[in-house]
Amino acid sequence: MKAFFASEQKRHDPKAFLSSGAPQPNPEKPERVERLLTGARAAGCEIVRPQQHGLGPIAAVHTPEYLEFLENIHARWQRIPEASEEVIPNIHPLARSGRYPASAVGQAGYHMADTACPISVETFESVCWSAWSAVDAADAVLAGDSASYALCRPPGHHAFADVAGGFCFVNNSAVAAERLLRSSRRIAILDVDLHHGNGTQGIFYARPDVLTVSIHADPVRFYPFFWGHADERGEGVGLGYNLNLPLPRKAGDDEFLSALHAAFRRIRAFAPDGLVVALGLDAFEGDPFGGLSVTTPGFSRMAESIAKLGLPTVIVQEGGYLCDALSDNLTAFLTGFGSGILR
Repeated sequence: MKAFFASEQKRHDPKAFLSSGAPQPNPEKPERVERLLTGARAAGCEIVRPQQHGLGPIAAVHTPEYLEFLENIHARWQRIPEASEEVIPNIHPLARSGRYPASAVGQAGYHMADTACPISVETFESVCWSAWSAVDAADAVLAGDSASYALCRPPGHHAFADVAGGFCFVNNSAVAAERLLRSSRRIAILDVDLHHGNGTQGIFYARPDVLTVSIHADPVRFYPFFWGHADERGEGVGLGYNLNLPLPRKAGDDEFLSALHAAFRRIRAFAPDGLVVALGLDAFEGDPFGGLSVTTPGFSRMAESIAKLGLPTVIVQEGGYLCDALSDNLTAFLTGFGSGILR
């Protein structure tokens, strides 16, 4: 399997975020990349540098207003007297249906859902290369590969069409799905991250050409709180094209695999031409976020089951944070996927 990654993705290096009101070291660190690369190589992946694709594939998912903001906000922020080194919002609109603010501070609040995604001078470059990794992984599948892996960092599934959040700026899974739609009528996205893929859901919520399915910790007491509940089914022509399968906290392998089979029933009913797997390794029992209790062998079982769907598949890296087993968990998933293809 080819694994797509560019070293520029490591340049984004956020320093802190607020957790329960207290400043904490940001867990979305460049070191994640080294551990994930180790895991991909151990699974036998060929590491491939993606090509530059410009903003076209990203603009297929995100608004031009938002992309202009991402590209220019850091330089504008630095012109504010005594501004912080990183762009971090300190105000959020109660509603986003009114006028668009002209100030950098107002736009930061408008376009950033929380304080978990600081923007530095290197962020936009890293974000673009992360998205381009997803583009080339999708192109590899379009060219005939049965599966590919995009080592996307920063991750993406909390990013809406015009809002960053939860360590995410550009929705790489959505970018990959849009790319696959160039030669497909229907694409399914299966999100197995610890956290609900609220940005992915939001992007496709009113569309019938992309089925979004997410298995995650129940958001009633867990990030992202306001999305990911079982009664969210889509809207308009997209009604019935979104499925959320929230799990109780600390649910382990058996509960996750049971939910996965419910996801498979919906995916098969949709009859997609291809699949995007939003892979979060933070469902692991030893992940710092501690929401679910999937084991390392559980990731292998999960991947083998997904592979048996028999769909051309782009695996897009989402969460999974610094712990001793991070690389092993990726190796387990990718090798398990390969075993499922062969059976």
